[in-house]
Amino acid sequence: MDENQVLPWDHPRFRSWIAVGRACQMMQQALSRALAPLDIKPPHLDILVNLYRFEGISQQELARKLLVGRSNMSMLLPQMEKRGLVERRGDPADKRVLRLYLTESGNALTRKAMVIQTELIEATLSATPLEECLAMAEVMEALTRRLQSEEKLAC
Repeated sequence: MDENQVLPWDHPRFRSWIAVGRACQMMQQALSRALAPLDIKPPHLDILVNLYRFEGISQQELARKLLVGRSNMSMLLPQMEKRGLVERRGDPADKRVLRLYLTESGNALTRKAMVIQTELIEATLSATPLEECLAMAEVMEALTRRLQSEEKLAC
């Protein structure tokens, strides 16, 4: 190893990098545990909540919103269709496009899951003053935008 090489843990922002990654991982684990009684995982919740908010969104639009590839959608959506949570319908204006909708049971499950998620958010962040939560959100949103723009440049 080159003695002049900078090591990650010597970087002044390394602690922030690790903290963000660990917090994200732990939040996903906590959400997974909380959703287990509903037999869904965070990726399912992401889909359900987006279909709840944006009824009739296309599969491609949903993949873009969730920052996942179409292959991920192609794996998750059939499982959710089999469970009777989601249905795909052709777009009357463009036969190549499939629009996504929650079924009645999908809507009911989404409502239960959103209560669980909201309670988890409250339990996790209620000890942090709202101003700090909002500041943290702004920093994370800026980081996300920066990473997205770098990704677009790399493509």
